[in-house]
Amino acid sequence: MARRYSIYDVFTDRRLAGNPLAVILDGDDLADETMQAIAREMNLSETVFVQSSANAAYAARLRIFTPGKELPFAGHPTVGTAVALAELNHRSGVGVEAGQPDIDLVCVLEENVGPVRCAVRLRAGEAGFAEFDLPRKPVQIELPLDRQGLADALSVKSTDIGFENHVASIWSAGVPFLMIPLHNLATVQNLEFDTALWEKAAPFVEGSLASAYVYCRSGVNHQAKFHARMFSPDMGISEDPATGAAVAALSGAIRHFDALPDGHHPVLVEQGVEMGRPSLIHLHIDVKEGEISRARIGGQAIKVAEGTLYL
Repeated sequence: MARRYSIYDVFTDRRLAGNPLAVILDGDDLADETMQAIAREMNLSETVFVQSSANAAYAARLRIFTPGKELPFAGHPTVGTAVALAELNHRSGVGVEAGQPDIDLVCVLEENVGPVRCAVRLRAGEAGFAEFDLPRKPVQIELPLDRQGLADALSVKSTDIGFENHVASIWSAGVPFLMIPLHNLATVQNLEFDTALWEKAAPFVEGSLASAYVYCRSGVNHQAKFHARMFSPDMGISEDPATGAAVAALSGAIRHFDALPDGHHPVLVEQGVEMGRPSLIHLHIDVKEGEISRARIGGQAIKVAEGTLYL
C-alpha cells in the first residue's frame, strides 16, 4: 500500500536547519515493528505516524518513533505534525507561498502520553508556527549521580558541571532527561560525548538509559536565554538538533533552580548550533504560588520534501 509522507524542518523558519521530521500521513493499520522499521529507514531523530483517533474530538492520533524506540511524547513531532496537518487541511501547495489565507486554529493530538492541545498559526509567506501545552508538568526524579563519571563522558572537568544554583538533576515531563548544566557556552560547544563512558556513568530511568541534556546560560543567538545539546544512545540518536520533550523537562529545572517568582516567564532555548542546524524553541512558563501552573512549547516548521512510501 502506498503511503504519503512529508519531511518538515522543525523549530526553524528556514529549510535545512532545525530538526528534520518525517510525517507519515497514512499511518493507520501499521504494525509496531513496521513503524519501527520505517523510523530506522528514515534515520531521523523522530518519525511520526498520523493515525485516526477513536475520539472524534481529536484531530489525530500520533505514534512517535526514534530509530531505536517508541516515545510516549516528543516536542518536535508535535509541533511539526500540527503544522503539517493544518497545511494539509487548509492550504494548497507549499504552506509558505504568498496569497494563502491566514489561519489560526486549535486542535488536540492524541499521543501515548495523553491528549496534547495545540494552537497553530499559518501566515502567507512564513513558516507555520505551532505551540502546545505540556501534557504533564515536569517532575524531578531523585537518583544518585556520578559527577566525575558524567564529566568524563562529556570530556569536561567535574568542576565544569554546575552554574549558579543549577546542578545535575533528572527531570521528566513525559520523557526523562538527565540535565547537566555546564559552566559556560564554550564548555558546552567544545565537549565531546563518549557513548561508552556515558553508558557506564548514567543511571537507568524508567527502564531506559538516561539521555543527556547539556545546557548553559545565554547562547550564540543574543535572544537565547539557554544554549543546549542533547545526546541519547538509548534512542539511537547521536545528537539531536532540537528536543522539545527535553525543554519541557528543563522547565522544571529552570523553575526550581532559578526560583522563578509568580508570573509569566518567556524563555528562548537554542540547540543544534554545533550540528550546523540551529533551532529556536520557545518555552513559556507560568508560575503560581511557587509552582508551575502551566507551561507551553512552540516553534516554527517548514516543509522540505514530500513523497510516497511503497510498503
